[in-house]
Amino acid sequence: MSTSKDPEIVIIGCGVSGIAAAHRLVKAGYRHVRILEATGRSGGRIKTAALGNTITEIGAAYIHGPSEKNPLFCLARDYGLLPPEALNPENQAVDVDEDPPLVPNWFSSSGQRLSAESMEPAEELFSEILDNTSKFQNPKNTSWKSVGHFMRTKAQNQAAGRWKDKDETTRQLLLSAFSTMLKFECCGSATHSMDDIDLAGFSMFKSLRGVDCTLPRGFERLIENLMSELPSDLVTYNCPVRCVHWSNTEGGLSPVTVECENGERIAADHVIVTVPLGYLKKHHSTLFHPPLPAHKLKSIETLGFGTCDKIFVEFESPWWDADCEIIYLVWEDEETVSDQVSDVSKSWIRKLVTFTVHKPSEKGSHVLCGWICGHEAEYMETLPEEEVRESITKLVRTFTGNGTITPKRILCSRWFTDPWTYGSYCHPAIGCTAKDLKNMMEPLPSQETLSQPLQVLFAGEATHPCFYSTVHGAILTGWREADRLISHYWASVSP
Repeated sequence: MSTSKDPEIVIIGCGVSGIAAAHRLVKAGYRHVRILEATGRSGGRIKTAALGNTITEIGAAYIHGPSEKNPLFCLARDYGLLPPEALNPENQAVDVDEDPPLVPNWFSSSGQRLSAESMEPAEELFSEILDNTSKFQNPKNTSWKSVGHFMRTKAQNQAAGRWKDKDETTRQLLLSAFSTMLKFECCGSATHSMDDIDLAGFSMFKSLRGVDCTLPRGFERLIENLMSELPSDLVTYNCPVRCVHWSNTEGGLSPVTVECENGERIAADHVIVTVPLGYLKKHHSTLFHPPLPAHKLKSIETLGFGTCDKIFVEFESPWWDADCEIIYLVWEDEETVSDQVSDVSKSWIRKLVTFTVHKPSEKGSHVLCGWICGHEAEYMETLPEEEVRESITKLVRTFTGNGTITPKRILCSRWFTDPWTYGSYCHPAIGCTAKDLKNMMEPLPSQETLSQPLQVLFAGEATHPCFYSTVHGAILTGWREADRLISHYWASVSP
């Protein structure tokens, strides 16, 4: 590599986007690359743990769209981390739009097992209305307030006509099932309610082909493999950053000075910031000096960032079918289609209506993953584990009608109260447009005409225009910012 100099590059955050940026730069021959990580571990929101002898993912769990166009898939394949079915060409060719067909078990709050066939009308209506949200890609073409407003209204309006041959009790049960799926949809966007999701903005997300898959040995194996290819001294752990002083505010030769909480001051030519949007929202006023430009601040404020938590529950024996992949719980006493609860402190458990069945890593392992998001998840994080366990026990006994079922142990994620994330991942909140995602990735200073461009660069899932909220999006943004710097230096030495 031929460059005018060998710049000092600091990367803030050792999540997968920061690691991806470092990887790209080191492989391109840059020798002065350093990652500052606030915690004692690599991986960020990729975090593998164990419940007994079962591998669980506290953070990222799926490769969404495992196919050749997905850089995460390619990395996992090259490291030998994929299950055999993910390598199947047919699996990679399927277009399921991040909604793989899962074998369901349905239970009602009256303790009844519901047949999957009887619930199909609700599933079909939900999928149809959800698909129709893609028609509103232009915000000027819709009068709907939000995704939630659109879906709830359409469900209520269409139910009577589509299900006119069914009695009122059955129609109400199907609408309650619709509410169950709407609550689960909130988890996909890490939002409190689909009422908080912009209808036009919802279409900005793009799916890749392939049926979602997991990494049987854990997502952290990916991080371990990536880290093994970097110099061992490249990361400084337990080193939170207090402030990024940019635009020569300190009068030194280097355009940027990174001030750490421990008092260390690091002179740099470039800084790549990869912290989660939740952290940016809370700390941007002190993290940058001078402050970020007004348009960037507005986009940080406009783009949504919410919490999606998981509660892993281990049982002595399964109370679901052997081929079951997902469990839906239907509250029969909810009269209107809704994805929220009326009293979070008293009824938070009502938001937990879906469990995915954990593929056993060993014989005799019976683990479910319960999904909960929004304010209900945030409240759950404040409770002692034993209280959460008691609530889960009561929930399962109510829906199965079996008063003897008792979880052996549970494990909860707590992303909202994590001081380095303040949530899980981003979503297009009301008023969010493609311009906001473009502003998120814009480097500082904003004007390329300045004498020292590319001082502060931004990566992370919340800076990708269409793969936000995903691991592959985070990887691509790390590569993007590394390539931005590499291109900058190639251009500076071009004749």
